[in-house]
Amino acid sequence: MRKLDSFALRFFAVSLAASAVFAACSGSDTDTDVIVFNGEGNRLNAYAPYQGDVKQTVIETRALDPDGWDINAQICFDPRAPRNPRMIVGEDTGQPTPPPGWGYFELEGNEVGALSARRIGKLTPTYQTGDDNAENYGCGFLSDGTLVTSDVGNQAAGPGTGQLLLWFPPFDFDVAYCKLDVEIGTAGQIYVDENDNIYIASARVAPGIYRFSPPYPRSNTAAGGCGRLDSTGAPLADMVQKELFIPSSADIPTPNGIVSNGTGGYYVSSVINGVIAEFEGDGRYVRRVLEPPAGETLGLVPYSTGTPFGLGVDSNGTLYYADIGIIVTSGGIGPGPRRGTVRKIHFSDGRPLPPVTMDSGLNFPDGLGILE
Repeated sequence: MRKLDSFALRFFAVSLAASAVFAACSGSDTDTDVIVFNGEGNRLNAYAPYQGDVKQTVIETRALDPDGWDINAQICFDPRAPRNPRMIVGEDTGQPTPPPGWGYFELEGNEVGALSARRIGKLTPTYQTGDDNAENYGCGFLSDGTLVTSDVGNQAAGPGTGQLLLWFPPFDFDVAYCKLDVEIGTAGQIYVDENDNIYIASARVAPGIYRFSPPYPRSNTAAGGCGRLDSTGAPLADMVQKELFIPSSADIPTPNGIVSNGTGGYYVSSVINGVIAEFEGDGRYVRRVLEPPAGETLGLVPYSTGTPFGLGVDSNGTLYYADIGIIVTSGGIGPGPRRGTVRKIHFSDGRPLPPVTMDSGLNFPDGLGILE
């Protein structure tokens, strides 16, 4: 089970000091078939944002359900799935034995209130040695069905040890993988564009949004372009094309999430200053679509607009964010108990409207997934 203080107090303290979309169909603003998934308190919740934000807990935490699973992080849907959607989620039931990884689940049902899920696979990599417990987070899919994931690595201090991995289907319980990078500073959400460029948020150690470009390894073998080994003895890519695409700035000092804005650009979240910023397709800054009201500071209560971490966008252009509810106390900085929310931002003539709270009183809601 995720330990909130282990992740939050170390990572966010350093972040303050330094000051993981899936949209499968098009629609109109009257669409009601959008489902927003969120991992919160080691459970998976689902919301119907165009039907009064009705909520269902689809997967309960193992602590409350012997048949449950401990869920967290970004949620991604397999484009190769048959009739019943299949999703990758952070899953760390029983950690550290087995270690945290990603669960592969099949969904049944097509509306909130009638959903169920069963685990049909588990993906577990090796992790770099670091000062913190391993933490899974980001996910995405390439056009050929290859899965991409990230794990956080050192969260608050020391060298960047976050990883970016490729996983080759099928996604059962013995999945072949190749590591693209093992030196990312506090790795976060992943976005994959239509050309298979991989974007990943890095909140620390030269923070920013990094872009990886194809070609990528085709397998976890030397013949497939993955002939090196990392410090754990796991397969490592022979060659990687990596660039700093959007550097950190006063707008996004600690980039945590990235998602397409649906029109060729990007939204990027920065949890510590409570900002979601918009960027052009070439990485140029456009504007802030979310920021705390003037004069608000982070203290014993969060910003009134929240501290955005994971992001999602539906085909109507509605922006969703997981607000993990960061507060500052004498003991440090991190998510406050039941301070998290899930919120959405509608746009009118391109202008962001004030965020609408879909759910509140949550513990560490850190990642989102959108299914249509």
